[in-house]
Amino acid sequence: MLNKKLNKLVTLSKDLRAWLAFFAGLSLTFAYAPFNLWPLVFVAIAIACYCTDVQYSKQAAKYGFIFSFGWFAAGISWVHVSISQFGGLPLPVSLLLMALLCGYLALFPTLAFLCAHKFSRAPWQRVFLLISGFAIFEFFRGKLLTGFPWLSFGYTLTDSPFNRLAPLIGEMGLTLMCVLLGACLYALVTARQYLLSTFTVIAVSLLFLLSHFVQSPSYNHKTITTLLVQGNIQQSLRWEPEQFWPTMSKYRDITRVHWQNTDLVVWPEAAIPEIEDIAYPFLEGLDKAAAFNNTAVITGIPDYQFNTKTVYNTLIVLGKKNNNDQTGHYQYLHPNRYQKHQLLPIGEFVPFEELLRPLAPLFNLAMSSFNRGERVQTNLIANGLNILPAICYEIAFSELVRDNFTEESDLLFTVSNDAWFGDSHGPHQHMQIARMRALELQRPLIRVTNNGITGVFDPISKIQTSLPQFTDDVLKVDVKLISGISPFSRHGQTPMWWIVIGMLISVILVNAKRLVAAKLERHFL
Repeated sequence: MLNKKLNKLVTLSKDLRAWLAFFAGLSLTFAYAPFNLWPLVFVAIAIACYCTDVQYSKQAAKYGFIFSFGWFAAGISWVHVSISQFGGLPLPVSLLLMALLCGYLALFPTLAFLCAHKFSRAPWQRVFLLISGFAIFEFFRGKLLTGFPWLSFGYTLTDSPFNRLAPLIGEMGLTLMCVLLGACLYALVTARQYLLSTFTVIAVSLLFLLSHFVQSPSYNHKTITTLLVQGNIQQSLRWEPEQFWPTMSKYRDITRVHWQNTDLVVWPEAAIPEIEDIAYPFLEGLDKAAAFNNTAVITGIPDYQFNTKTVYNTLIVLGKKNNNDQTGHYQYLHPNRYQKHQLLPIGEFVPFEELLRPLAPLFNLAMSSFNRGERVQTNLIANGLNILPAICYEIAFSELVRDNFTEESDLLFTVSNDAWFGDSHGPHQHMQIARMRALELQRPLIRVTNNGITGVFDPISKIQTSLPQFTDDVLKVDVKLISGISPFSRHGQTPMWWIVIGMLISVILVNAKRLVAAKLERHFL
């Protein structure tokens, strides 16, 4: 028995294809922020195509899973920071949970590699099926169990020359382009597929050409001054009742000296830790101060509604709603608010909570019983501005953000608290994802967080202005507003799905024709 186990270990250590797949997956982390070595994504996908180009489908699935596990193990390793620091679990248990999470996420790309191997009869079919498989299974990864669409390939191109295509085809289109270029790179090197490579070059060139001719949103000659306030409150103190007033006072006092000549003040997610109904006197005073100084404040706050026993992760507007306001207008439950729709499992709601909550502090965190807001809500109105909001990891759900976009939306505004993840690459990836939403919708991004990354991003100039992490500071910056509708804002992912359907149909028709021809040949012979 011992000899058999040793033989298996020796065999595994000699499986160079498995190690190559694993390290190719690990290397993908460096294609994302903060490293931004974006060409790595094409090389890593090409290596994955090599590793899954084997005789049997079972082997293709094995190497596809190894590649995908490495991809997520390194890419979302920042999740373990929050589990280890705030989860209250022994290290072996927390590592096991991370392995289970990465294994679950790895299943989706594994299925894409498996289908491409099993149903293709030619190199071009494998490329088409791999693109289609990633489209379909990445869709499911963003939907099942509330979805976790983090680390899609397209985000690696946020700071690349390909980012000019984001308003046209969105992040989904960029992801499929990564798969196309990576797979064609492998086909060109190993099988000399010059025709397929030529087709790819022509297709990408036509997209760039189209992006020049499509009418793009542009500056509308209106500029606003925004004040972003980063409180840098320690995560361990955020929900301690004795810290509620010091936290609220800190944000108010930092803001007070910057009221003048400011059009919009923004505070982070749950910057006011007190329940909204109880914090009414503080909010009423802040509302009047903002209106008196001719500005508006948007802040995150938990809203527990005593009559219905429901609690929402909320954004509210204080101060001026429009140019005619001269006094504060705040009233509890006024409609100028946003309630988070896409809740974070464990952090904001606990599935099977009666079973899980007693097990460990990880499943019983403060503020982990939120209710879900509506999927589509009206934009916030602040000082005459229409503001498209997203709270925390909602910004990773492209179609959710787009569904709340209107032609009148002036700004894309997102708040977060990334203090859970310490000095890891998680907050950098989060900011990268938010910038991709700004590129898709062609609206200035304002992102304010508890401890970073807080900043402003202009999708036309591609310039980001941000505060250092882990500091309590403010960022006062002028933001140029943009008018017009990008193709992605108008059509979303629909064009990409038509392309995927076309690829699938072409493969099915060719294989069906070949099958019929083979049957006829056997019949006449």
